Amino acid sequence: MKNSTLIKGTAAIAVGAALLLGGGGTLANWNAEANQTPGTIVAGDLNVVNATTAGVWKDRNNATIDITTYKVVPGDKLTYTQDLTVTLVGNKMAADISTTGITATNGFTSANVAVSAPALTVAGSAVANPLKPTGSAQTVTATITFEFLSDTAGRSDVTASYNFNNIAFQLTQVTQSGLS
Repeated sequence: MKNSTLIKGTAAIAVGAALLLGGGGTLANWNAEANQTPGTIVAGDLNVVNATTAGVWKDRNNATIDITTYKVVPGDKLTYTQDLTVTLVGNKMAADISTTGITATNGFTSANVAVSAPALTVAGSAVANPLKPTGSAQTVTATITFEFLSDTAGRSDVTASYNFNNIAFQLTQVTQSGLS
């Protein structure tokens, strides 16, 4: 008898708990929400393209040269100038212009050629990296100098080839100082 009463009592408790938890019970799960309109955010832009005019090569005497036919010798100093259209859009946007493709693979080694970092101007006035947004695309003139070292030893680099076709200007976003 005791077993039967125990089983009946346990069953009654289980049924009561199931009714309270499952359906028709008094345990409530309240929730609410408030809709917000925080707005939309739009990403900025960073881009660089060559301007419509071709770059210009000049020698040490500032005479325009044709790089496809020019024969360089130790002591020569050649300058390449290219107008770039730079787009920088963003509240905290800043970017550096640098060069790429100036490697030993393309014939450039520190033993035979010194290459400058790009000198930058906007409307004839010198500017420095990092560039900052101006509200619209801007024309930035980049100039790099290739100085073929006069102390090249003996016949080193005679008939050497320098591949200028792989040289490019690169625009890279940087973090402005004071930002983390």
